[in-house]
Amino acid sequence: MTGRGVRGGPDTGDRFVEEALAVVDDSGTPGRAGETRSARPSGKGYDPAQHDRDLEEALALVRDPGPGEGRSEPRTPGSGPGAPDSGRDRPAGAAVPSSATSGHHPHHKATPWAEARAAAERAARSVPRREPVDVPLDAALGLVLAAPLTALTDLPSFDTSAMDGWAVAGPGPWEVREEGVLAGHTEPAPLGDGEAVGIATGARIPPDTTAVLRSEHGRTDDKGRLHVALPSAPGSSGAGATPTVAHGQDIRPRGQECHTGDQLIPPGAVVTPAVLGLAAAAGYDTLRALPRPRVDVLVLGDELLTKGLPRDGLIRDALGPMLPPWLRALGAEVVAVRRLGDDAEALHRAVTSSTADVIVTTGGTAAGPVDHVHPTLRRVGAELLVDGVKVRPGHPMLLARVRDDQHLVGLPGNPLAAVSGLLTLAEPLLRGLAGRITPEPYTLALRDSAHGHPHETRLVPVAVRADHAVPLHYNGPAMLRGIATADALAVVPPGGARAGQELELLDLPWVWAE
Repeated sequence: MTGRGVRGGPDTGDRFVEEALAVVDDSGTPGRAGETRSARPSGKGYDPAQHDRDLEEALALVRDPGPGEGRSEPRTPGSGPGAPDSGRDRPAGAAVPSSATSGHHPHHKATPWAEARAAAERAARSVPRREPVDVPLDAALGLVLAAPLTALTDLPSFDTSAMDGWAVAGPGPWEVREEGVLAGHTEPAPLGDGEAVGIATGARIPPDTTAVLRSEHGRTDDKGRLHVALPSAPGSSGAGATPTVAHGQDIRPRGQECHTGDQLIPPGAVVTPAVLGLAAAAGYDTLRALPRPRVDVLVLGDELLTKGLPRDGLIRDALGPMLPPWLRALGAEVVAVRRLGDDAEALHRAVTSSTADVIVTTGGTAAGPVDHVHPTLRRVGAELLVDGVKVRPGHPMLLARVRDDQHLVGLPGNPLAAVSGLLTLAEPLLRGLAGRITPEPYTLALRDSAHGHPHETRLVPVAVRADHAVPLHYNGPAMLRGIATADALAVVPPGGARAGQELELLDLPWVWAE
């Protein structure tokens, strides 16, 4: 959404309000999967005056980007018209409001976004490394090697032909044997000087072979003898000369790629399809790898339907179908998906009976009457590592240590807010538990300006087009339409970002496989 003026059309005012609500409205009563929030949230710790101030400032950021298609510079937090610390309408000598009134709930000591991701990485490192396992090749994709992949044989393990043609011995012309040599056959009989035999790509080279003559570079005369017929352009140095074949031409010698015992892939590498192919070629049937972290998904909410159209105040569960494949793409093994409704006892039983490495819950992370995640964590004696994050959407997300070897990631119920929680907390936690290396962060310039929250980081779906990231519409916390066509999430700093500004991108896991 580019920052355009108010003259954009009759519905522009509604779009301003929708965009402003998407920026600030993420911290009241928990949204469930597919729920659109009301214009004003509520719940314990909610400050309506601060909400109105944040909304007014967000509207100023969205409505008044400055001249042209976008602001020349992003507006700094608290600098807009009506902002509580702008100095406008404040009596001379009045104190500037402190950061304690920055819009965060009093009962949440929200963690800055980058610090929350770092806390998730530390949590993974605190868990004792699990014992490696031997995994069949067809089940090893995406795992991390626990031991180096060393060659069990020379590659190739015998001299082979690199081309279809003839194996020849000595100078030509050559008498051609009737039988040919095919791939997969035993070692053929040796060649004598002046002999040739037809050969297929990948077939074993007969002993005493000088070279392989490609099929397009040979011809036979009326007596059946094979001659070299290398093409030479008129006037070239080879024109008119007697064609020759270089010794060893088009022969792949044994051990050309590797020798027995060579390290092919180091430990810690992720098993890709190419690694699987190399392992098979090198003689492996199984790989020694770190096991996938096991995840239980607990879907909360009485209002969720698993099929059909929304009706009678009930809505479709969007997170139940979305989370398991997303978690698998992040390297996890999803053990179970359980729909518990808004039942505190059912949630307590599910948490205490889980043997998974990670429990992921959806919704119930705020302080409303049916928000049971915090009370359950207190009841089981869990340690809250992250209790709210300074990010939109997804502010009420949390991370807790349930046991020394088990963590719980609490995702907000709104779909895009849940995605924000996945990439903020679940991804670094699962990456560390799986033994994956932290990827190098990268940035890309925005094609259009991106609106930001007045005080917090904002994650915005973007499409990558050539050398630019294009912010997408439909990026409210309850919306999936934008993320469904996105390649990444852009990390937008407080106050927003101008067109052309470089922002860090968080790739979506399925983009890695494209």
